[in-house]
Amino acid sequence: MPTVRESVTPGRREREREGRPDGLAPVPVGAPAAPPRPGTRIIAVANQKGGVGKTTTAVNVAAALAELGSSVLLVDADPQGNASTALGIDHHADVLGTYDVLTDATPLVDAIVECADVPGLWCCPATVDLAGAEIELVGMSARESQLRRAVDEMVTARADTADRPFDVVLVDCPPSLGLITVNALTAAREVLVPIQCEYYALEGVTQLLRSIALVRERYNAELVVSSMVLTMFDGRTRLSSQVAEEVRAHFPEQVFDQTIPRSVRVSEAPSHGQTVMTYDPASSGALAYRAVAAELVARSDA
Repeated sequence: MPTVRESVTPGRREREREGRPDGLAPVPVGAPAAPPRPGTRIIAVANQKGGVGKTTTAVNVAAALAELGSSVLLVDADPQGNASTALGIDHHADVLGTYDVLTDATPLVDAIVECADVPGLWCCPATVDLAGAEIELVGMSARESQLRRAVDEMVTARADTADRPFDVVLVDCPPSLGLITVNALTAAREVLVPIQCEYYALEGVTQLLRSIALVRERYNAELVVSSMVLTMFDGRTRLSSQVAEEVRAHFPEQVFDQTIPRSVRVSEAPSHGQTVMTYDPASSGALAYRAVAAELVARSDA
């Protein structure tokens, strides 16, 4: 049976082109080429593989950061709108949301809504129209930079008013590497990558890192992979431990110490329009996401 590492090894020509015998793309880390936007961390939560806990991580980390006292904006850039659902935010067709920000230059501040259950947490919802945004963006000038423009304008606008600036902007990306994800990566300065503790964990990460490297080269020299979080970890299985060991071996500086366990309460919370922070604050999932949020904050202070 092949190891996890063997399952992600691409073809010979691709490995030779990248100069890496194991086939893993280099991680874009290190000091950014340009200074960050003052006062606001902008983080894309991305992994093109579906079912890895990406949206679950985005909403629960956002809620946990707000609990810690941060002012947080979650931009739901996934056409499925699951992050909006989990926060109890309306995202029917008549609501302003990420689609309008990307395609109609609607100011981001006009599309955000405060989460009723979590003070300090705001959301820009994803409506059903966002599914068509990829096609509409193709014909636009500066199509890769629409979200960056909107985020930067909002950060500047809030800095010039009495409104408290957002400490953190999280962007929940779709499970693909299309134009919406490119917009998110161009807008962000950091990438948080959720990695499921399953057999093909590193396969999707390799492809994602190549895309991040391209975005960094062409559109956003600031972009770095700052964090990775292991999700759906089951300490009772050898597979989870093996995957965790492999990921930590490849990315020792990026992987959080805290893992996210499999948790029924985490899965149940969105059906009640809540994050696990409010649905069951004492559950193992809530405690784990609070620890991840604390690590995220600590890394910004380091």
